[in-house]
Amino acid sequence: MRTPLDSPFSPGSDTVPLVWAGRTEHLSDWRDILRPHRTAGIHERGRTILGEAGSGKSSLVRRIASEASESGDWVTPQLRIPSGSDPIKRVASALLTLADTAGLPAAREQRIGDLLRRVESVAASGISLSMRAQDGPEPYTALTDLLIEIGRAATKRHIMVMIHIDEVQNITDEHARSQLLIALGDALTHEEPTTVPGGLRIDPALPISVYLTGLPEFADMAGARSGATFARRFQTTTLNTIDDDELLVALHPFVTWGWPITRADGGADRIFMEPAAQRTIVELSCGEPFLFQLAGQSAWHAGTDSIITAEHVRTGWSRQAAGEAEAHVQRILDRLPPREREFIEAMAELAPEERSLTNIAKRLGHKRATEAGPTAQRLDLTRRIIRRGRPYRFQHRAVGAYLTSDWPAVD
Repeated sequence: MRTPLDSPFSPGSDTVPLVWAGRTEHLSDWRDILRPHRTAGIHERGRTILGEAGSGKSSLVRRIASEASESGDWVTPQLRIPSGSDPIKRVASALLTLADTAGLPAAREQRIGDLLRRVESVAASGISLSMRAQDGPEPYTALTDLLIEIGRAATKRHIMVMIHIDEVQNITDEHARSQLLIALGDALTHEEPTTVPGGLRIDPALPISVYLTGLPEFADMAGARSGATFARRFQTTTLNTIDDDELLVALHPFVTWGWPITRADGGADRIFMEPAAQRTIVELSCGEPFLFQLAGQSAWHAGTDSIITAEHVRTGWSRQAAGEAEAHVQRILDRLPPREREFIEAMAELAPEERSLTNIAKRLGHKRATEAGPTAQRLDLTRRIIRRGRPYRFQHRAVGAYLTSDWPAVD
């Protein structure tokens, strides 16, 4: 019999869900491109993964970090940056921990000892260290130098160094943001002169990877002044919703052989799911990882027997999840600038086949469709809420369902 303690669903907890759905291309990027290239000395840019709340960006990188750690790589914890805090101090402290793992404090070189003391000062004072007259390099230079030393140590062990910085949109101080991005970018582009057998000199990259995760507006913040420099050093992806087929695949083990649990008496049991329940969870989720976990959890809690039915899904959703789902979408809408919100509300008022830029612009009171073009482009490319075309459609299906139907209500 299932209990709340047995639930494999985990909405909104920034953990790696046991019931994993989609994002195979991003996992493949780590396994098949980024890690193999970097360990071979081939340059690869850092990865910036952005998305609206609930898109699963933090969970995705936590899963990548978990795989890296299982492979023996050196991995920082999820370095979440609170609003108004100094990111330089946070990253410096994490690098000192990695330096301990790499055994750098035991090095007898005075150069490394001086570097560690310098970074300890940065960890204590952060970016304010650069505001005072003092000897030595700027804080960002010390971070770069220490990360390079950690990369050199990782090279000798044939492993990777992985850094994950989360909530990057909270780095609103442009000086702190610039210093941090330059420090990480300089380490990523560093070349280590090496002599290979035969006397040939090569300049491979160090086995370092950096993941930045946050809300879509970070792309504008990072590119506002650094522009091409940021683009050269970081590959930015904004997450789309997950295909229904991938969500169905994630739930398939429940339908076929059941989800294993341990009973209170220590024995084993399995929880099954009706195909109709599987489809209902997927329909309510609208391709959103958070809503998928929320629908699964509420269905699990709606009963205690060994089979999750479609009625369990609907009952659990109505009692436990619908209000939270509505609040989730409302938070996304409330974050939008007025012009962008007006655009999608005008789009929602039109019949699906009538959603063209011309008709939307006309409903907004514009004389020319081109006046609404930049807003449409931003909602498509930056936020992934709509998709331009003939006709326009909602790419963020939960937002579309909320504005054009009775969702999240269910019969």
